[in-house]
Amino acid sequence: MRLRKRDNHVACVIVAGIVLGALPAWSCSDPDRERLKATTKATYDPQTGRLAELTFDSNKNGKIDTWTEMDGSRPVRARLDRDEDGRIDRWEYYDAAGRLNKVGFSRQATGKPDAWAWPNSSGKIVRVEVSTTGDEHKIDRWEVYDAQGPPGPDGIGPLVEVIQDTNGDGKRDKWERYQNGQVRTAEFDENGDGRPDRRLTYRDAELVSIESEPDGRGGYAKKVTPQ
Repeated sequence: MRLRKRDNHVACVIVAGIVLGALPAWSCSDPDRERLKATTKATYDPQTGRLAELTFDSNKNGKIDTWTEMDGSRPVRARLDRDEDGRIDRWEYYDAAGRLNKVGFSRQATGKPDAWAWPNSSGKIVRVEVSTTGDEHKIDRWEVYDAQGPPGPDGIGPLVEVIQDTNGDGKRDKWERYQNGQVRTAEFDENGDGRPDRRLTYRDAELVSIESEPDGRGGYAKKVTPQ
């Protein structure tokens, strides 16, 4: 889900598709120019004449791997096959100004999006929304990330919080908070009122306390320490 480097591809697509004919001879070698010409294909709306789609070869291997839906010169949505297995594995959505708004991907590798990453203005992931059913309108897992923290191998900052709707009733019923990559607390709504009723606290991945009987002020009246 890296965004900053990869997401410059739309600008490259626009430049390649619209300005290709104006590139000076020294701007790229003849093989590169021919590859660019062969893989950058424009489709226009037959009624309006406006640019409707551009294809692009993002890794420069001579194979189209990016299809960007356009509204004239503005990107609207993009579909990418990054591993070139013939199945789309990334979906990009752009706002009215042509800026990247969110990125869809498939955690279950089904060829359909089931998770959506939301970057901040710097292009860093701040949250991910997941649907176990693959329905963007039925999110049942929300992940929050620290955009200021050190990025992991996937380029995303540390996980801060995970909220879930575990039974699919449309209500959030589980809250997990993380520290240094490990779960710190986990709270559960056990009566379906949308508020936590029990809290487990961990230290170094070991359960150290179980709290229950919420007091209405964010605390718990009963605490048990596992032996």
